[in-house]
Amino acid sequence: MNLAPKLSEEEYRKNFAELIPPYNNITAVAEAAHCLYCYDSPCKHGCPAHIDISTFIKKITTGNLLGSAKTILNSNWIALTCAKACPVEVLCEGACVLNEKGEKPIEIGRLQRFAIENYFESGMPKLFKQKPKNGKSVGIIGSGPAGLACGAELALLGYEIQIYEMNELPGGLSTWGIAPYKTSMEDSLKEVEMIKGLGVNIQTGITVGETISIEELLDKHDALFIGIGLGESGKLNIPGEHLNGVIGALEFIEKIKKGNRGFVDVGDRVAVIGAGNTSIDAATIAKRLEAEEVMIIYRRSEAEMPANDFEYRLAKNDGIIFRFLTSPIEILGDKNVEGIKCIKNKLGEADEQGRRKPVPISNSEFIIPVDMVIYALGQQPKLSFLNSISDLRIESNKILVDSDTYQTNNPKVFAGGDCINGGKEVVNAAYDGKQAAQGIDKFLSG
Repeated sequence: MNLAPKLSEEEYRKNFAELIPPYNNITAVAEAAHCLYCYDSPCKHGCPAHIDISTFIKKITTGNLLGSAKTILNSNWIALTCAKACPVEVLCEGACVLNEKGEKPIEIGRLQRFAIENYFESGMPKLFKQKPKNGKSVGIIGSGPAGLACGAELALLGYEIQIYEMNELPGGLSTWGIAPYKTSMEDSLKEVEMIKGLGVNIQTGITVGETISIEELLDKHDALFIGIGLGESGKLNIPGEHLNGVIGALEFIEKIKKGNRGFVDVGDRVAVIGAGNTSIDAATIAKRLEAEEVMIIYRRSEAEMPANDFEYRLAKNDGIIFRFLTSPIEILGDKNVEGIKCIKNKLGEADEQGRRKPVPISNSEFIIPVDMVIYALGQQPKLSFLNSISDLRIESNKILVDSDTYQTNNPKVFAGGDCINGGKEVVNAAYDGKQAAQGIDKFLSG
């Protein structure tokens, strides 16, 4: 693989600068003052965590920043990551009534970031009362947003919490799976430290099913919560994917998040397979690492693309080329990637999700010269692990849970996050974890 020029630290900081700068006290108060404090708060209903947005914004205008942070954390324990990485334009800000007036919506994400960062800078003072220890313990598998939120909520309720994490650093995708110009590893680890400050214990390097068995955890704890998220992207299943220069998107993003900075190997001409938000992250990272040309190859049309509008605009602004209605059929090369052979598609009948299926067009094959291929075809559930848990019902690759309590078919086991919803936003996982904690408390308190 021909490597693009390495980035100096100065170049890295420039290329990976935050997309949206933080507010200072003056600009935050000025923005908060524009809020109409609607009586029905459509922004609250637009937030999957149902944060009392009008209240936390009002508290910013009065200088009550810790009160503002408490209002936010009362609904969302992963508030800093969400403030930076949530697609706010289709959630809370998309629901702002100012949109209907033809005006710019309140920048809720930036205000939430302002309040939460002030809380961290203030030394993370205790904002919530914790109940006395009740003598019961809950084991949590996975330290991503769902697991952390569940652990925080249960710790406040008096439970002994032990989180088991297979990676060396906790935080899940918040730590290692989001582009660094959106949110940093340090942001996620601040949230981890806050939750550990509530008495939540986190063991890293523990792979449940190998280091310790499910049976041992069920014996050790009064209840279990599964918040393992999803695994790496599915394989391309085409010839040549074993070549040097082929890599999964999450592995590629993880390399740069784990401190390799601008010294991550990247090709001169990079093809990214898939058009979801993770694909956009991988493509824009490759471009910012000084790849000469980056293209996204997607088998359907722009209308069916999973990535949201903000991500699409970001990629276009970065000069990413989109090749729609195109499918890869072979990666070419001897030892290293030298090109990718594709075929053009047309759209056929709709599938069970309502998206029209891509149909290959005969004799439309063509070759694109590339020296790196990144694939992001949607993360896959860890079915072998899930199937090892007795009485767990799985349908459409998702764990089935009670919609109110998040309890699985096994009464001692609860679940939340991507493993039950197939892969949504960080804020959805945080909400699931909090709600599951209430379900666990109800179960264990009789």
